[in-house]
Parts: sequence; C-alpha cells; structure tokens
Amino acid sequence: QVQLVESGGGLVQAGASLRLSCAPSGRTFGSYAMGWFRQARGKEREFVAAIAWNGGATWYADSVKGRFTISRGNTKNTVYLQMNSLKPEDTAVYYCAAGNVYSNRDREYGYWGQGTQVTVSS
Repeated sequence: QVQLVESGGGLVQAGASLRLSCAPSGRTFGSYAMGWFRQARGKEREFVAAIAWNGGATWYADSVKGRFTISRGNTKNTVYLQMNSLKPEDTAVYYCAAGNVYSNRDREYGYWGQGTQVTVSS
C-alpha cells in the first residue's frame, strides 16, 4: 500500500526550529510535486509549501514565507520542511502530500501521509 510517512514533529518553544521529513513507502515519488499542508484544531486544512518534481520551483504560504524552507533529498524521493522562528500559531498537524500538479490546492494531491503534530508553546 502506498504511504507517505512524516516524521520530525514535536513540542518546542516559540523561536525554535524543527525539521519535518516525508518519505514514501510502497512506491517512488521522484516525478511528483510534493506539498506540505497543516490543520490546526478547529480549522480547515491550509497550504504551507510546495515543491516541483525536480525541485526547481517552490511555493510558500504568506504566513510562513521567510521562515520555512521546503526541499527535496538527493534522490528527489524525500521531502523536507525546515521550520525556523516557530510561532504558537504554527501549532497544527502537518501533512505531507504528493501529486501530479504543482499546486497550493489540496485537491490536486492524491497521496497523503497521516500527519505529524507540531506544537509551539509561547
């Protein structure tokens, strides 16, 4: 069964950094666009960042621009989200997704992980 597995979440204080990782299980995603989305309690899922299949383009939500960096591993199969200067409002479950279209819309992504919790205390 195809899966995306996220890791790297945790509880940190405001201003700290975390690095999320997303690795596939069951198939390769080297030719897919990859994205990170998040969902805070009681809110809708929102776009965080996306990267094109070859790593040649990246896209960020305004709320994380300048603080978060999305990247792909050397084999293009793994994707990372480096999160710096974390704020309490970044608290959410973070989901990795893969899709055929480089997009900020979750409906464009057909493969999803189960999510990893990021909690930022003030």
